[in-house]
Amino acid sequence: MDNKTPTERTLMPDVLIIGGGIAGISVCAQLAPFAEVVLLEAEPELCYHSSARSAATYIEDYGNRVTKELNKASLTFLKSESQGFLAKRGLLLLGKKGEEKHFQTDSEDLGLKCISIDEAFQLIPVLNKEGITRQAYRPDVYDIDTNRLYEYYRKSAIENGAQIRKKTKLIAAYKKDKKWAIESSDGEIAASVLINAAGAWADQVAELCGVSKLNIIPYKRSIARMQAPEGIDVQNWPMIDGVGETWYAKPDAGNLIISPADKEMVDPHDAWADDETLAVGVESFQSVLNVPIDRMLSNWAGLRSFAPDGNLVIGPDKNNPSFFWFAGQGGYGFQTAAAASQLLSDLFLQR
Repeated sequence: MDNKTPTERTLMPDVLIIGGGIAGISVCAQLAPFAEVVLLEAEPELCYHSSARSAATYIEDYGNRVTKELNKASLTFLKSESQGFLAKRGLLLLGKKGEEKHFQTDSEDLGLKCISIDEAFQLIPVLNKEGITRQAYRPDVYDIDTNRLYEYYRKSAIENGAQIRKKTKLIAAYKKDKKWAIESSDGEIAASVLINAAGAWADQVAELCGVSKLNIIPYKRSIARMQAPEGIDVQNWPMIDGVGETWYAKPDAGNLIISPADKEMVDPHDAWADDETLAVGVESFQSVLNVPIDRMLSNWAGLRSFAPDGNLVIGPDKNNPSFFWFAGQGGYGFQTAAAASQLLSDLFLQR
């Protein structure tokens, strides 16, 4: 008779996923109907780092060519009426004198159409008309209900038999008898396939598994939640973008979130925002309004991780076909999750 406790026994799933952000949980849900899956998350809670700090926006033409295709392929699922993951927001790009060339580039890249200052004023009645020289807009930009989307995947994974283990760190992994032998802080695991969905820690996880890193680099991005101007309802304002992705702002639960769109290269860590960086974003946004934005309610920062070519990394490692990458989501994790996780699932199942 086996008298060992569950943590003393060796788990033997088909698939072990490292990382409980939107990448890990979405592919967990995709694979759970077809394989025995275990997901490990080092933090006490799921969706703790970058996924919990998302700007929660769907912009179809945001990112490089590959990312845009994944955005588009995810849209049907995200717009499903039965799920209700999206709510209309719109996107307004504002340009100033001297930004004409970059404004044109951004407008074309994001699929925006130029509008008059009066049309922009109808969208945001407190714009500072004197400081703005160009405006472009598209209505089909959406807020993503990230909590609902994440919970959809989590519930689907659990209902199909997946195990999710929080507070469980990967210590090391190596191949033994054609399987992965994994040492974790909660015991030993043997799995046929390992999926690296560790976000900013993806390279570190690879090296713990004896796999060459891909030079996936985390960049910090900061956000401040600011109180809306007194007496002004901002809830129906569009998302507002500065030229060259130098700042952005959008309504959030009756207030405003503002980011300087910073991209500071950092080591993987539990990121936080600093006041000086946040002030740059708030000042930029303030310059296009004729009402004060001066009370900060909260702030945070997250890590957006990119591969050297800027593409998401999806599929088996070139030197180890039983080690799958699902990393380098950048700032596109939630809006690409449906298509990206389906692609990884298809590659795994050889469909």
